[in-house]
Amino acid sequence: MKVTENTPDLLIVDYRPVWMSLGLIAFILGFLVFGIAILSEGDTLKGVTVILLGVVCGGIGFGAFVRRAQAVFHRPEGWVELRNKSIFGTKRVRHDLSEVSRAIVEELSDTARVTLVIDEGQSAGRHPISQIYSSGDKKAVAETINDWLGER
Repeated sequence: MKVTENTPDLLIVDYRPVWMSLGLIAFILGFLVFGIAILSEGDTLKGVTVILLGVVCGGIGFGAFVRRAQAVFHRPEGWVELRNKSIFGTKRVRHDLSEVSRAIVEELSDTARVTLVIDEGQSAGRHPISQIYSSGDKKAVAETINDWLGER
């Protein structure tokens, strides 16, 4: 997760799970190669089973864990939009910028995610930028968001 744009009027935070995507693609390709090798030896049932197992398990993992997340803070129009994109489509949720109190880091074991806190109003609660917990330092991103919000 990183800040890709930081101006007085616009702040964009991006999370792109590149390594997770590449790992799952390698997983699927590994099963495909192994399955094709078994097929070439003449064992059709085992070869097809290995291929299907790799494609189904890898596909489920890809659908569950590979989600691009973006938070766009737009000061002139007074909104923040949380965008999540996966192979199943895009989800956008917009909140009033004035309702956002702060950004916090939620930790789970050795992974974390940045979450926006809205204390009052219709959208009150915690709103994670990314649904996925990931490794890496998220404190700098949360501090950047809080500094940007403090400039109101």
